[in-house]
Amino acid sequence: MNRLSRVYLARHGQVLGHENMSVYGHTDVDLTEVGLAQSSHLADRLRLAEIRAIYSSDLKRSVTGARIIARHHNVPLRAVAELKELHFGAWEGLSMSEIRRRFPEELDRRKADILNYRISRDGETIAELSDRIIPCFRRILEEQVGSDFVVVGHGAVNRVILCHALGLELSRLFSIQQDYGCLNVIDYFPDSTLVRLMNG
Repeated sequence: MNRLSRVYLARHGQVLGHENMSVYGHTDVDLTEVGLAQSSHLADRLRLAEIRAIYSSDLKRSVTGARIIARHHNVPLRAVAELKELHFGAWEGLSMSEIRRRFPEELDRRKADILNYRISRDGETIAELSDRIIPCFRRILEEQVGSDFVVVGHGAVNRVILCHALGLELSRLFSIQQDYGCLNVIDYFPDSTLVRLMNG
């Protein structure tokens, strides 16, 4: 059976502040030297792939990785605001140790209701993230039907897409690992989906 599209779904490389396990979400941070090297390695892996387009979120850690991949491909590069990472509200920019110290009860409530807990009034729930990501991703699939393309995303964003591709309940998203600079490969067929590679 002929596939409709192959999606090379990548996570951006290592970011500044990674050593503190900082939570960045919508916070715009740069890649480290390691993160740039991870992006270059990913670009080399995709150098011979027949890619028709490259998408990223509009956060610079994602855009930078997409631009590095694009050096090998004369194709459109589109930064899409809807592909941003989860907004962590009052936790943005804090390390996990700070969050545990300052927000222990809130952290417990989030663990008890991973899909619907909102981190402060301006934060985003996982369910809302999925409601933002999946329609956007479906539009991209429709735009690129018959073509293979790259998406340079984020940890939670990629997990949502992978849960959808695997038919997993969204509550299972943190059962999927997404390392910095990793690659996932998803094939879309007329009536099925095949995840060929995950966190590779």
